[in-house]
Amino acid sequence: MNSSKRPLSVTIIGCIFVAIGIIATAVHGAELKGQAPVQQDVVWAVLVSLVALVCGIYMLRRSDWARWLAMAWLAFHVLLSIHSRQELVVHSALFAVFAYFLFRTEARAYFRPARTEGT
Repeated sequence: MNSSKRPLSVTIIGCIFVAIGIIATAVHGAELKGQAPVQQDVVWAVLVSLVALVCGIYMLRRSDWARWLAMAWLAFHVLLSIHSRQELVVHSALFAVFAYFLFRTEARAYFRPARTEGT
């Protein structure tokens, strides 16, 4: 069994993703109220926000796919921010910092699948 303790950096990043997911879903979800017809870009924003929430929850639950999806989520935001130098710098920096902490030795050990006896 993989008994490695969750690194503090993974806990912090997971909680950041949970918070972003909750806040962004609430904000974008509120934009859906009273709109007829529903704006397609708002629906996409809600879905992308829910992805962040799922990433955070499952990173905290030791799911390796969630850390990869979180990095893809951040890469998506880097691409979306190409129109603004300031946003591009911020999202790129977040991508680099999160990648560093999510792929360090301690984090890799935490996300490594549990080994069963005899393997």
